[in-house]
Amino acid sequence: MKVKKMASATWNGVILAQSDNCETVEGNYYFPPDSLNKEYFKESDKKTTCFWKGEASYYTIEVEGQQNKDAAWYYPNPKEKAKNIQGYVAFWKGVKVES
Repeated sequence: MKVKKMASATWNGVILAQSDNCETVEGNYYFPPDSLNKEYFKESDKKTTCFWKGEASYYTIEVEGQQNKDAAWYYPNPKEKAKNIQGYVAFWKGVKVES
């Protein structure tokens, strides 16, 4: 479901992502790829599988030398029912998402 109000994701006082074009799935805000402050995102080797969304990839968040391992995830090639969040990024592990 598209959310048309401004949402932001912050960790350690830094805005990681901000958008008024997020998708919400299962209570999580998924931020469009162009809304990310990419300098804080490092690719992770972690992968998980959701039975209906497909395989998720992860990012480790790094702010001023501090790391939050695997704190963001996305679906690079989701299954058909989750195509609306392809490449969109969601957060957990202490990342504060507000709208």
